[in-house]
Amino acid sequence: MSAARIKGLLIVGGLLSAVLALLAWTQTWVVAHVEGTPIDIDGAAAAPALSALALAGLALGGALAIAGPAFRLVLGVLEVLLAVSVVIASAAAIADPAAAAIADVTKLTGVAGDTAVLALISDAAITVWPWVGVASGVLFAAAGLGVLLSSRRWPGPGRKYQAVRLDHADGAPLSAKDAAIDNWDELSRGSDPTDQQ
Repeated sequence: MSAARIKGLLIVGGLLSAVLALLAWTQTWVVAHVEGTPIDIDGAAAAPALSALALAGLALGGALAIAGPAFRLVLGVLEVLLAVSVVIASAAAIADPAAAAIADVTKLTGVAGDTAVLALISDAAITVWPWVGVASGVLFAAAGLGVLLSSRRWPGPGRKYQAVRLDHADGAPLSAKDAAIDNWDELSRGSDPTDQQ
């Protein structure tokens, strides 16, 4: 498999993992019974950090697409750390579903204090969505490890993201002031001075 294809698969895999975590965050994670009444607790209440982690993962995927070799390693480490955080946030709801329901039960009943709210919850069962959150974190970690192991062989970013050097017609380099004036003149003529094509 070519390095460009590996790069594409790892970036898309990381993005899909982040989207999966965001999808899980919007669903019902815990069904808590308070005085016989079932209350659905979504991922926003059970794992509030998950949305920020997923959005950071989406931004990271965009950054990986244009990053240079050294920065790819930093982003790969960051991707693994984000993945571990996604797993921890999701696993906390699995480990203690009643605690994940405290905030919503407090809003609905007006009873404050963790001990008092936990006394109201007779039963709390998790759904499949916290497990989906954990799975998305594991997939995200695999993509991050793939980045760390293969990013040195990836092709570099295209010309679109490289610095532009302007020269006079005789080949002498432009000063910063000359470049600014030339760019303004290009805009006045209706063309984009940053367009390389």
